[in-house]
Amino acid sequence: MVKLKLVKVKPMNKEVQQFLDEQFAVNPLNRLLEQYGGGHIFDTPIFGVAKGDDAIFIRFKTVVGPQHLTPAEMWLQSGLPEVPGLAARLRIVSIIFPYVDRIRAASKTARKMPAGIYCVGRNFANAFMDDVLARTVAFFQAKNFQATSGMRSPAFQIIVNQDPLNIYATWSERHMAFAAGLGTFSLHEGFISEIGCNIRLTSVITDAPLAVTMRKSDEPYANCLYYTSGKCKKCADRCPADAISADGHDKLKCYLYGQTVQEEMTGRLGDQLKPHLRYINGQEQWSYPVGCAFCQFDVPCMEKNPVKQKS
Repeated sequence: MVKLKLVKVKPMNKEVQQFLDEQFAVNPLNRLLEQYGGGHIFDTPIFGVAKGDDAIFIRFKTVVGPQHLTPAEMWLQSGLPEVPGLAARLRIVSIIFPYVDRIRAASKTARKMPAGIYCVGRNFANAFMDDVLARTVAFFQAKNFQATSGMRSPAFQIIVNQDPLNIYATWSERHMAFAAGLGTFSLHEGFISEIGCNIRLTSVITDAPLAVTMRKSDEPYANCLYYTSGKCKKCADRCPADAISADGHDKLKCYLYGQTVQEEMTGRLGDQLKPHLRYINGQEQWSYPVGCAFCQFDVPCMEKNPVKQKS
């Protein structure tokens, strides 16, 4: 009788971290304009890994919206092959892009309209994030694994439902980060990681053998001071749209104020900004996003997990 030798596949997490570190350090798209001092938009990244058959992805169809896709659904709708046990083989690599301290410092004192350096950084971030996604997919492919990214997939779009207003994506990066154990949600509906909420998020799906990072808690608001102690509503104080209260985040007020910011800041910044394409309810929409994010600056969760610091 022939005995089969079991070969243990070594996780690639360290290689992925080294690859991402290099991208953030040398990629020219991670740069501010010289008139804003040059330098990086984002600091050193961190990432977490979720397993594709985690039951939490089914729950997201209720929590996020019915058209939200599971990793296996996104994989297949991106044109990748179906194989036996697909969901269990998949790994979701959620990547945190933390803004540099210089952008945060300028934004702490902003009122009514965000700081110019933040708006430019927020706008330029889209091209950098897209490039990182493309390069990360290529990184896995070069090692003979398959990969795709939700945000770059033709299956990705923004869903806008009226009455009541509900806006969500078919692939929520915040929820991918939660599944990957990187943090939890907040009163302002941002994502509080161990390095704070003033971040951007994106992710890649792959069949590469990555070690899963376990969630510390399935409690969705475990990192938010307000939900854990009732003693913080600094994000509500910071919001010029009065869109945050003890009842949560009013998406309509937030959206309307965001439109005001968009008009004002694109008028000020003009041709400094880069266009960005999104698909909303299946239709192409070009814009020059500049962000708002008052609720992420000069708050206890800006650059740390305040519940961890408090305990």
